[in-house]
Amino acid sequence: MNRLKIPQTDSIERLARFWDTHDLTDFGDQLEEVTEPVFQRDAETVLVPLRLPEVEAVKRVARSKGVEYTALIRGWVLEGLHSS
Repeated sequence: MNRLKIPQTDSIERLARFWDTHDLTDFGDQLEEVTEPVFQRDAETVLVPLRLPEVEAVKRVARSKGVEYTALIRGWVLEGLHSS
C-alpha cells in the first residue's frame, strides 16, 4: 500500500492546499524539527499614496507598455535608485 507523503515543495500555496485537506497527526512519522525559518520573505510591500488621476495615468502608461502597473512603478523606483 502506498502511503501518502507530505509534498516536497517550496510553494506555500501548494502546502496550504495540502494541509487544508489533510490532518497533521496522520504524518507524525514524516515530521522533523527545524531550528531556523523555512520560508523567508525577501521583499516588503510599500504603500505609495497616489491620487486617482495619478493612478489612472500610471495604468495608461503601463497598458501602453504591456506591463502590469505595479511592475511599472517598481521599475521606476529601481531606476531611480540606480541613477542616484
